[in-house]
Amino acid sequence: MTMAPAVWQTARFPIDLAQPRVMGIVNVTPDSFSDGGAHASTEAALRHCEQLLKEGADILDIGGESTRPGSPPVPLETELARVLPVVREAVRLGVPLSVDTYKPEVMRAVLDLGADIVNDVWALRQPGAREAVAAHPSCGICLMHMHRDPQTMQAVPMQGDPVPEVLSFWAAQVSPLLALGIAPARIALDPGIGFGKTVAQNFSLLARQRELQAAGYPLLLGWSRKSSIGAVTGIPVAAERLVPSVAAAVLAVDRGAAVVRVHDVRDTVAALAVWRAMQAEQESPSLRC
Repeated sequence: MTMAPAVWQTARFPIDLAQPRVMGIVNVTPDSFSDGGAHASTEAALRHCEQLLKEGADILDIGGESTRPGSPPVPLETELARVLPVVREAVRLGVPLSVDTYKPEVMRAVLDLGADIVNDVWALRQPGAREAVAAHPSCGICLMHMHRDPQTMQAVPMQGDPVPEVLSFWAAQVSPLLALGIAPARIALDPGIGFGKTVAQNFSLLARQRELQAAGYPLLLGWSRKSSIGAVTGIPVAAERLVPSVAAAVLAVDRGAAVVRVHDVRDTVAALAVWRAMQAEQESPSLRC
């Protein structure tokens, strides 16, 4: 199995992946499936950024367009108006800043402001997106697998075994980036939990997540509050899925995830502290009578 790099190179920060990292979600949208637009204003979003950092977030991920199933596209000018004021201030917080976008115009604008990572649900498949990140000397990139598009992905989910499909997709998207001269250390991969997959396929990706490490890049997993968690727990409201979301994050880390993207930072950080304590004992057992 190919070993993933121990460092994720981003614009301002080489992120040490010797320990799993927590990416805190900041939705600057009025229609987020998980938080109902609670952080839609610039001021509210920045307060949320600061709160997530206090809770232990290693990375902040700012998004100005919902990609929940069935969500309509957001016009470019609307997304820029939502995201740029937040990024302009958040880059001063001294932590890696990711922006969740698939529009090359937004990518260029946020990178010019000092953002560190482009987190793209379309895996840079939109025209001009690859060139936008290739023009930057060192920004981090996360390529996510998505079947179809947000409008149709759950209406017609993918069929068959998701693991080879995801691996094949990643290989096809990474190759042109390398050809453009993008260093492998800049790339992370996301299997896209909930993006055009059935509940069973999502949990198959979790159960067999170590097979995804064959791609040779750090894995970023986003299980937080997803509908598959609601399907197996019977919890219909996304914001009430805290405990099972934390459980999924820990399971993902235990199966090799380098980064987990979450809403509930404090509880995820606490759960991972327990996981790390167990790992430390496995690696170097204490002397016992």
